[in-house]
Amino acid sequence: MNDVRLNSILDNDFYKITMQNAVVKLFPGSIVKYEFINRGKHQFPEGFDHALREAVNKMAELKLTKEEKKYMARTCPYIDLPYLDFLEGYHYDPSEVKIHQEGSELSVIVEGLWYRTILWEVPLLALISELHYEMNHMERDSNEVVMNRTIEKADSLARLGVTFAEFGTRRRHSYKVQNLVMEALTQKKESTFIGSSNVHFAMKYGVKPIGTHAHEWFMFHAAEYGFKTANDLALEHWVDVYRGDLGVALSDTYTTDVFFQQFDKKFAKLFDGVRHDSGDPLEFADKTIAHYQKHGINPLFKYIIFSDALNLEKVEEITNYCRGKIGISFGIGTNLTNDVGLKPMNIVMKLIGVQAPNQEWIPTVKLSDEHGKYTGDPKMIELAKEFLRIKE
Repeated sequence: MNDVRLNSILDNDFYKITMQNAVVKLFPGSIVKYEFINRGKHQFPEGFDHALREAVNKMAELKLTKEEKKYMARTCPYIDLPYLDFLEGYHYDPSEVKIHQEGSELSVIVEGLWYRTILWEVPLLALISELHYEMNHMERDSNEVVMNRTIEKADSLARLGVTFAEFGTRRRHSYKVQNLVMEALTQKKESTFIGSSNVHFAMKYGVKPIGTHAHEWFMFHAAEYGFKTANDLALEHWVDVYRGDLGVALSDTYTTDVFFQQFDKKFAKLFDGVRHDSGDPLEFADKTIAHYQKHGINPLFKYIIFSDALNLEKVEEITNYCRGKIGISFGIGTNLTNDVGLKPMNIVMKLIGVQAPNQEWIPTVKLSDEHGKYTGDPKMIELAKEFLRIKE
């Protein structure tokens, strides 16, 4: 019997909470489907599906505590109080998650109302990752080594003079390792560490919860309204809900070039900055700076959050390139929460479909800046490329 489990309903990425608030308000009847994607071709041991099912079933017991609700109301004044009442009454429904194992292949599908199922993705990935290491009896570095390594990274980032946040929940080695990392990051007062994407750990360690929206926000809008208007409507709806708060726009769901065609002067002024999540970071910085300058905006008053597979070398290269040109910050994930002497998993969970009013499924796609790494239904990918005039 393993005892891998979640301990808090807030053990999730902040952008899941902020998106759920928006979905409850704007799309309460929408039905969606997510699918687990094993990018790293990891082999799962016999019985993995049963262990995961057991952990998923335990999640039905989680609920928002009074302390957590007070914390959310105090820390996130831009989130509506009626939503916090909703979250207080929310329970995970394990029947929304279908788990199947064939040999060493694992299949996980989540299906249901978007406002309910949106919270599953991150904890499911975290549970799969933790169970993978435990059930394969893979021994990690000691607690002392993990903490010292984290402190060394924080010291290096402080010397660079750049702010950074911990973004590592979904592919963490384990809850315990993420806790050790957060303990290490919050030890020193002179650190440039500014917060965590994990709401539970942000609350536990008294730092800022960080996040806005994810690719699925734009993917849903494309399925619901069409590719040409997806970026524009997704940003417009975000502004309708948050009125200028949570002002970092994700730029690469349908390539950065297409995004900047629709990120007009209004959005460029209204949003505080943009997030880089695929493709060449230096090329992205040049495009972003040029875009702000074209609209008469000083790039130094805006910023880019870099969050794509970062390590210290990449952070240093980006910092040296961008310093004095545009504001920068970093969201570091797996390199913090799964640098324990073992190979990190390469797993994701993606929104794969939105149900139309006639009950048919509309496939969703993502056309990131990594050429050739588009995800989703091949026919729909070709359709999106044609509509958006994307040439590889």
